[in-house]
Amino acid sequence: MPNFVFYDFETSSSNKQWGQIIEIGAILADDELNELDRFESRCRLSPGIIPEAMSLIVTNTSPKKLKEINLSHYGMVRQFVEKLKSWGKVTYIGWNNIEFDQIFWRNTLFQNLEYPFTSTTNGNREGDLLNLARAANLYYPNTLKNAINAKGNLEYKLDTMAPLNGIKHIAHRAIGDCGATLEVARIIKKKAPSVWNSSLLTLGKDESLKIIKSEKLFCANEFYYGKVVPFVQTFVCQHPIYQWPKTFDLKHDPSVYMNMPVEVLKTELKKAPKVLRTCRHNKHPIVMNPSYIDHFEEYKMIGINKLTERAEIVRKNKKFSEKVELILRDEAQEKVETKSQEDICEEESLYNFSPQQSEDNKILSGFHEAEWDRKLSYLQKFKDKRFHYFGKKLIYQEKPDLLPKEDYDEIHSTILKRVLSTTDDKKWNTIPRTYKEIDDLRAKFEKSKETEKLKMLEEINVYVEELEKSYTTA
Repeated sequence: MPNFVFYDFETSSSNKQWGQIIEIGAILADDELNELDRFESRCRLSPGIIPEAMSLIVTNTSPKKLKEINLSHYGMVRQFVEKLKSWGKVTYIGWNNIEFDQIFWRNTLFQNLEYPFTSTTNGNREGDLLNLARAANLYYPNTLKNAINAKGNLEYKLDTMAPLNGIKHIAHRAIGDCGATLEVARIIKKKAPSVWNSSLLTLGKDESLKIIKSEKLFCANEFYYGKVVPFVQTFVCQHPIYQWPKTFDLKHDPSVYMNMPVEVLKTELKKAPKVLRTCRHNKHPIVMNPSYIDHFEEYKMIGINKLTERAEIVRKNKKFSEKVELILRDEAQEKVETKSQEDICEEESLYNFSPQQSEDNKILSGFHEAEWDRKLSYLQKFKDKRFHYFGKKLIYQEKPDLLPKEDYDEIHSTILKRVLSTTDDKKWNTIPRTYKEIDDLRAKFEKSKETEKLKMLEEINVYVEELEKSYTTA
């Protein structure tokens, strides 16, 4: 079993494409969850990055902290990449990382001329402890102690869970969140070992898919409307476009649907409650055997024999799966046709694969190894134009004097237009938008009499004014 890397990022924004990581924390642990090594680092903001005020408040990152750090974002990324290389093949674990940190990191790597999919390729895998924590409490209630929110649902916020479970925790510091995540993992491994062991089997998407397709019926859970909801299901088909496994919820009688004409079936599948579920094999689903149906009243009432019978009906009816595939393909095509043809910036193009990108990925390391005065000429080796753009942008951030005036002016002008934009439709954060955010937060904090937050808010306001002055006089 490979070692684990428990990791966390603090960021300038919740925007996973346009924000910036400002702090990295990571702990290397063995398969028994003993700590072996750790990494932590902070960096300054890069030119063109306007922080969200609330992000700075949540992470307790004062403008003073941002200004006193000498390490650049590129420098921090390079440090972490090299540390990860020294740790070898690992399983990456975070808290809600598959929906946030992983995506943020992939975009960061891509924009810093690193291979973006390191956490799920070359023997590495990735799991999400938030998914696991929810599943642990579902199958073994009270594995973890949780606060109850206003709607009566269990809360899964790490900063509130940690103290309830006896974990010393420095909230919203990257290394503190890593340590808390590791401690929660230790609790689950000890108190819900079958859930922990099952989770190890679905860390990779290929392994997950194999289990989902091969098991006659299985338990899996989803999270929506603030609740963890279990489903006993069986495999139907893979989505013909997106490749997600589509499954049949066995609380429904499949015989009703098997022989429906396509158009009728299409209408029925849109009705609630949903007959078809999506078990996303690339997002670390927790797949449990059907013996756990006794935990879930509506499936317990049906009984394992009837559920097994229903699963066999679905799995034997190939015409049904073919009709479902046809419906899914048509729906996907409709979405493509109705999607607006908006301009895609380089920063948003991570998943726009090209043959050139595959070739360029093989020589990325050469750019980083080259001295700064050679990096510009090294860019000519890249065939993908996006890599030319990102490379020049990195030189602009680190060694602007080395850029030809034409390249410098182009990048500088783009940054000014972005950060000073007064329109509300921009995907990135702007100075005018941050001023509005500050005004809104000020009214909120004055009403709730949160003096410390008001004080920090004023510091952020001064900082943004300084940024505005630097950009308008540039």
